[in-house]
Order: sequence, then C-alpha cells, then structure tokens
Amino acid sequence: MQITGEMLIGARAVRGSLQAIHAINPASGEQMQPAFGGGSGDEVNQACALAWQAFDGYRETLPQTRALFLEAIADNILALGDTLVERAMAESGLPRARIEGERGRTMGQLRLFASVVRAGNWLDVRIDPALPERAPLPRADLRLRKIPLGPVAVFGASNFPLAFSVAGGDTASALAAGCPVVVKAHSAHPGTSELVGRAIQQAVADAGLPEGVFSLLFGSGREVGSALVAHPAIKAVGFTGSRSGGTALMQIAANRAEPIPVYAEMSSINPVFLLPAALQARGESIARGFVGSLAMGAGQFCTNPGLVIAQEGAALDAFLHTAAAALADVAAQTMLTPGIHQAYSEGVTQLNSNTAVAAVGSGIAGQGPNQCQAGLYVTTAQAFLTDESLGAEIFGASSLVIKCRSTDEFAQVAEHLEGQLTATLQLDDADLALAQALLPVLERKAGRLLCNGYPTGVEVCHAMVHGGPYPATSDSRSTSVGSAAIERFLRPVSYQDLPQALLPLALRDENPLGVRRLLDGQNDIG
Repeated sequence: MQITGEMLIGARAVRGSLQAIHAINPASGEQMQPAFGGGSGDEVNQACALAWQAFDGYRETLPQTRALFLEAIADNILALGDTLVERAMAESGLPRARIEGERGRTMGQLRLFASVVRAGNWLDVRIDPALPERAPLPRADLRLRKIPLGPVAVFGASNFPLAFSVAGGDTASALAAGCPVVVKAHSAHPGTSELVGRAIQQAVADAGLPEGVFSLLFGSGREVGSALVAHPAIKAVGFTGSRSGGTALMQIAANRAEPIPVYAEMSSINPVFLLPAALQARGESIARGFVGSLAMGAGQFCTNPGLVIAQEGAALDAFLHTAAAALADVAAQTMLTPGIHQAYSEGVTQLNSNTAVAAVGSGIAGQGPNQCQAGLYVTTAQAFLTDESLGAEIFGASSLVIKCRSTDEFAQVAEHLEGQLTATLQLDDADLALAQALLPVLERKAGRLLCNGYPTGVEVCHAMVHGGPYPATSDSRSTSVGSAAIERFLRPVSYQDLPQALLPLALRDENPLGVRRLLDGQNDIG
C-alpha cells in the first residue's frame, strides 16, 4: 500500500494545507518521506460533522455487524504485512520483534472487543416489570440499557505506534461501544498511522457503514487537537501521553459549553516495594529481574518501574550491587523521538545534580543519536519526602531507589506518592503482615497491584486495569486496557412504559439479541 501523506476524512483522502509534518527516523536522525500536510479547523469540522451524521445509525448496528467490522480491521492490519512493520520500525526505532508483537496485540484488542460486543454484557440490560397492583403505589415498567456517548476523539500515543495509536485500545473500545472515532495521529509516526487508518477506512466501506465512523487527522502543534476536543460533536476523548498534554485537553473539555469526559493516561513511576524477608532471601534475583524490566524498550513503557522502596542494610546493598552489575551490561537503545530523548536527558541531568541523590550504576553509553543510557540512583526516604522533584516521572530507563531507615517509612513513602498505574510488592511469607498494612494505602494509590512480579507487561484481558488516580489517569474509575475499557464510552438510559415496538431490541420481552439481563433483580440469561 502506498503512503501518500494524506488525511482520511470519512471515505476521502485529503491533503492538508498547513505546516507539513515529516517523520524522523530516531536511529539515524534522518527526515522521512512523504510530507504530511497539516490539517486545519476546516478538516476538523468536516470529520466531526461526518462522525455526528454517522452516530445514530452506527450505534444501533447489530452486535454481529459491529463485531465483524472490528475483526475486519484486524484482518486488514495483518494484510499490510511488511509494509506496516518496516515503516513502524523506521519511524519508532523499535526492533522488528517488538513491532510484530505490538501488531499482534493491536489485532488481539480488536478481536477481544468483537467478542465483548457479541456477548452483549456491556449493554447492562435491566428490566423491572410493571407492578400495577403494588401498594401503596404501583410501579411503572422500567427498562435500562447503556448507549454510546457519541463521537470520540482519540490521540495516538508516541510509545506504542500501533497498540495505543490509530487502531489501538481507545479506538477499538470506542468503536465497540458504538461511537464513531476521529483520530489525531501522533506526529512521530504519520506513515504508520496512515497505513492503519486506511485499513480501518477499508473495513468501514466493506461493512457498508456510514463513512463518518472513522476519520484520521494530522497536525503539528496544538491547533488540530485543541479544535477537535472543543468541537461540539465530540462527546469524549481518549489520550495517552504527557501530563501537560493531558491536563491541557482536560481544561479545554471542561471549558466547553457542554463539558465532556477526557480519559487521559499520563504519568506514573510505578513503585516497587522490596519487603525485608524477600529482599534478604532473594534480593539478587529480584535485582536482575528488576533491571530487565527497567531496561526493556529503553524504559519507554507507561508501567516502567521508576521507583524502588527498601530498608537500608546489607540486603539492600547486595541488591544494589547486583543491579549495578546487571545494568553495566545493558546496551544503549534508541528512544522513540528526539523530544523524548531530550526530556530523558534533562531528567537524568537533574538527578545527577541533586546533592541528595547518588548514582548506583549505568548502562553502556550509546554512539548514535537519541540513545538511552540506562541509569539507577539512590536517595533517602527523608530526601524523597521533602523534595517534590524526586517524585517526577523520567520517561525512560531510569529508576530511583528510596532507602528507608525502617519499614515504618514504607507507609510514609506510599502515602506521599501521587496516583500510579501500578504498585508492586516483592514479598515472602514472613512479609505478609507488612504487606497487609501497606495494601490499603496502595489500593488508594494505584490501579493495579502486583505481587512478586514486575509492572511492565500489560495483559489485554477482562480483568486488567490500566488506570489509576491522577496523574496516572484523569479518571480513576476507568481503564484504557481490557474489556472494561468499553465502559468509558457508554451511559445508561432508562425507558419507562414504552410500548414494545418502540423499545430497543435488547429491552424487548422476547430478547431477540439473546443478551444477559437482570430481570426484576434476578439474572436472566438470554
């Protein structure tokens, strides 16, 4: 498939007229072709108008129709073959195995949501039949289902050019819910975005769906993204990126005449607590596993373990020694963009200049552009609790160890933390009492709690939560990964005393969709 540098507005391909965008190969620093014309407010208006026109028809498509559409997108992405893989590699600096794995995850998400749509549980159907003879007052016939919010604006992420981008989790869950999607592509991988966008566009056409179900926009700066979130046809936003970018979109959404929800996944340092018995018994193996998690993908994962909390002493010293030795063998890796590399370098420089922080070890220095040299640092709990800068995320393969004078300081550090995507406990049986004491705090701080593992690696399944209190996400009630992600784009509607002919199919007595329902408070399996 040819990459043309065009936006996709419904069924059309449109050349943007504003500042051109070029992908940069982060491994070489070279500018890539073609140029992608930036969109303007006119293109935003066209895409949003089409999305709104498509909404009422698309949201009432039969579950099987929508499921087949999602599966067709997955099939079309696979059919792009090496054209997609090689372009994504060039635009991101990521190796083939990572891109192919991410392609598989992207397709898996789409197929997961196809199964969710078919099952129908997301409709949350509840029926309370009329009780005309009830005293002292009769009850009306009440029936509830969930409906989609409306067109959704999705922002492609920099660190996952496929799985969190044009056909990523936000798009898959919004389309599954019945929401048309307008994607603002990330400027770091426009060619990858266009290829995937065309795969979706083709699936829309083949399914006979309204063309406004999907559009793809490009734009440098903030003009296109800001106009998209502010547009009255947009009813929700999905975003993965920086805290500054997410909070800016939240402000735009809040200032609208009709405020809308922004589901932004932003900032997390993912603390790992090394409890004493585990540290004493297997600190060296924990250290090696930790370094593997830290250095994976140059640390460019939302769940990278950026903080370690442990009690000072010989066991921690041994952990640090082993971690430093393992880190010394870690080769430098290309970071995703020059901007990400610059931010990482600035964060590491700030750590090195902090007199309360000491360097423990580092990886091998890189020779080319945008190379991430992994680093491990240590400070005290007292310093961490008094210096807010030490709690800031450094996006990359850098982590800070907090040395506590006693386990009493574990809870103080935990309470001091901002909201997190994950919190990890490395523990043995002798640590269970301490872990039990920490759990209530960590439940309040994080969306996913791990035991004897490492936070990198987010399984796409029904029980996954990829969310957490601010600033991990803008709405701690939601997840951006897993089947529950569909809930972000739905709202309940109750129907009172409507005749059968006017009721949605899922609410009719004969249950033609065969969905699970709560009938007068009892489960009714269709």
